[in-house]
Amino acid sequence: MATKVENDVKVKQMHSEVEGDDKRVGCSIGIMAYNEEANIARTLRAVLAQEGPSICIKEVIVVASGCTDHTVPIVSEIAEEEPRVRLLVQEKREGKASAINLFLKKATSEVAVLIGADVIPDEVAIENLCSPFQNPEIGMVGGRPVPVNDPATFMGHAVHLLWRLHDRVARIHPKLGEVIAFRNVISGIPTNSAVDEISIQALISQLGYKLVYNPACVVYNKGPITVRDFLKQRRRIYAGHLKVKAQQNYEASTMKIGPIVRQLIYTRDFTMSSPRQAFWTLGAVSLEGLARMQGYYDFMRKREHHIWQMVETTKDLEAGQHKVRRICNAQSVIVLRCIIEGAAGNDVNREREDREATEAARKLLPSIRAKIRKEDILSVNGPGILTAVIRAEQQGAEIVAERIKRIVETSTVRVGLRGREVKVHVAYSSLTFASKAPDGTMTVKGPLMNEELVSVFSAESQKH
Repeated sequence: MATKVENDVKVKQMHSEVEGDDKRVGCSIGIMAYNEEANIARTLRAVLAQEGPSICIKEVIVVASGCTDHTVPIVSEIAEEEPRVRLLVQEKREGKASAINLFLKKATSEVAVLIGADVIPDEVAIENLCSPFQNPEIGMVGGRPVPVNDPATFMGHAVHLLWRLHDRVARIHPKLGEVIAFRNVISGIPTNSAVDEISIQALISQLGYKLVYNPACVVYNKGPITVRDFLKQRRRIYAGHLKVKAQQNYEASTMKIGPIVRQLIYTRDFTMSSPRQAFWTLGAVSLEGLARMQGYYDFMRKREHHIWQMVETTKDLEAGQHKVRRICNAQSVIVLRCIIEGAAGNDVNREREDREATEAARKLLPSIRAKIRKEDILSVNGPGILTAVIRAEQQGAEIVAERIKRIVETSTVRVGLRGREVKVHVAYSSLTFASKAPDGTMTVKGPLMNEELVSVFSAESQKH
């Protein structure tokens, strides 16, 4: 294996500058890349922009494995400007597991992070991913992938369904993938593994560490947009899971059919809320079943998948348009209530507290607007009440609401004639209105919605 290492001197110098910082979790981030010229620069900048009070990103190591495009020159150029970036070049493509093992040999931090070159992390994804390691019992943490595919198409529905089920199952029995962080206590994984995250999960779990799935760590990816690519990807994954079960005596939680069927029922607002969705859900389940049969066949025939066939349709995330809601045809309304820290909430002080909360909300508007899309509507509509109208499904609305809440609660504002410095807490809720169907009906979703409210909204929508 021919390997080229760049920027070692700069990395050593950078490490000496952060040495002794024992309050934050030190992270080495690994990005495995094969012909990722379309995404690698954007992913690197998104990773380098990550920050948080609990983490310290000491190095970002890109392993370019057998690249024949402009991935290596792009990374080299960024590495010249950013001392934390290192480039390792494998002249021959040997599989992702081999690239990960090379990364693990070079990673120097207590926590190793693996993130795909074709995913975009949310603003505080790495902070949410790595902060749990302040607990010495935690050995591995995984985040929540959110696809950018259009859910109004069959393949988009299938991809969104797949990751929704993954999210719900992982909250009960951690199944970690797409972006993971783990203690740097393993020397490597089997080089013929086609599912590196599960191979690592098996090793970390068998060392006695706890596994954590943290849905607050959000990364955006793109799933396949053709049936052929979907089957290719899912076939490889299932064959890989079977090999890990046989080779490492470890079974991924998504291998069991029972939990998946239960979550299909629990997510019926997405899977079966209309005849079209029910038909698409049946189609997606059929494709997954076919892919698993193909994967089982490959496993029995000992067909190797560790050197992946590239799934082309997952590689064109567009710059600046990676959020799910850019392609969504639903509208969501988020209502946020700002509450001054220490407010008594009684009738005696209510008028002053409402006035101060409203003043704080107005002063925080510029900071919030800077972090949301230009077409989103944000306004103050009452005593301490912020309202945001955005193009997003319920899941996307929750992400935006959490982002606004985080901005408000980490800011300090001055209110009143004396300019008293205060902290603000936020409570919020949201409603999502799906576009009208040809028959005039409208779907309303929200965490506080009940059947009576749904019937009221449905009746009102038909009047208009």
